[in-house]
Amino acid sequence: MNTKYINLIDQSFYFPTEEFKLDDNELKFHDIDLMGLIEQYGAPLKFSYLPKISDNINRAKKWFADAIEKHDYKGTYNYCYCTKSSHFKHVLDEALKNDIHIETSSAFDINIVQKLKESGKISDKTFVLCNGFKRDQYIKNISDLINGGHQNCVPIIDNYEELDLLTAGINGDFKVGIRIASEEEPKFEFYTSRLGIGYKNIVPFYEDQIKNNDQVELKMLHFFINTGIRDNAYYWNELIKCLKVYTRLKKICPTLDSLNIGGGFPIKNSLAFDYDYAYMVDEILNQIKITCDEADVPVPHIFTEFGSFTVGESGGAIYEVLYQKQQNDREKWNMINSSFITTLPDTWAISKRFIMLPINRWDEEYERVLLGGLTCDSDDYYNSEQHSNAIYLPRFKKEKPLYIGFFNTGAYQETIGGYGGLQHCLIPQPKHILIDKDEDGNITTRIFNEQQKAEDLLKILGYEYN
Repeated sequence: MNTKYINLIDQSFYFPTEEFKLDDNELKFHDIDLMGLIEQYGAPLKFSYLPKISDNINRAKKWFADAIEKHDYKGTYNYCYCTKSSHFKHVLDEALKNDIHIETSSAFDINIVQKLKESGKISDKTFVLCNGFKRDQYIKNISDLINGGHQNCVPIIDNYEELDLLTAGINGDFKVGIRIASEEEPKFEFYTSRLGIGYKNIVPFYEDQIKNNDQVELKMLHFFINTGIRDNAYYWNELIKCLKVYTRLKKICPTLDSLNIGGGFPIKNSLAFDYDYAYMVDEILNQIKITCDEADVPVPHIFTEFGSFTVGESGGAIYEVLYQKQQNDREKWNMINSSFITTLPDTWAISKRFIMLPINRWDEEYERVLLGGLTCDSDDYYNSEQHSNAIYLPRFKKEKPLYIGFFNTGAYQETIGGYGGLQHCLIPQPKHILIDKDEDGNITTRIFNEQQKAEDLLKILGYEYN
């Protein structure tokens, strides 16, 4: 009988994949020796594989370049990275190797922009698109950036008050965009996004506050779908509505020349993931061109804001299965040596799926299990609700350690989990390593952050530690 774990994967998925392969019954991820990492650094362990960031950026650039050429599209394409997905310096340093732009969402983001400028990572030619609901400090930081000569800083207007606040803080002329408040999917608890200005109010807002304001130049319309760019009726319907607003606005606003199609590409969350990125890019540009041609207006320059797509597939987490608890006649709990709530908070908060695979023992029999974290919280688990299928792993054997990996975890998990701060039940943040390639293409590793110690947490809590 085919009872080994490798047999299960072979009959369920196409394996190996471009990321995963086996070497002597041990899993490799982009040719990284994961068991070697465990032997060197221990587990639990988080890692960031930096070359994947550049790889995804350049894949997207090629999809857009191909579509622009195919459709004889007269606009340009600009790739922006959403810093909120991961603000870490090593992430920005890698992303900015690829001639891209950035999108910000809060006041402190602009402080990062200033640091990047000081280090020569970006210049005044780099577009900085400022999204989010803007209050005093954010307005001040944006104003300081523009007043310092960064004319390609483009605040995206989110509400009716922001333009007056920016006008008061900025010396001289500046560019802005307007965010459309898109309608949410029917399953949402509300009808319209809380962010941006409603479809019907865009043109009146322009005529009332921008048209006769000599200090302000409207350059961009920002279209964002919370669920991302997906091939469904909802997405295409919202895109067409957006394009109709764009063409109507373009006819009365000659300076408008850019469309930001925010809402990112999905990333792989299982071995069965299937998404035709090239087709989606091709069809988006096709729809834009058709609509603009019908309205007899020039096509816009295209901006995208990819956060998870940029950094998500670069991240991973590795745990050891410490113990198995047979809680009833059907449920076996494999307890990991960390916590899902603290290290992969999206599994707990929004039942997000990640690729989960064992690192070793692929040639052994498998069993169906549930995965539990170390906290005393009943929600600290990962099961088939989050996973694409029931969870099967090589059988637990106390004398033979089993290691499991979660992959494509590089977006949001650190910031949502409160990286470097307090963790639920004071479970420490794991060691974090950075994986790169040298000039000869050899894998290199270095420690970014050690596992938290008791004194780190007690200091935050206000205790003296001796």
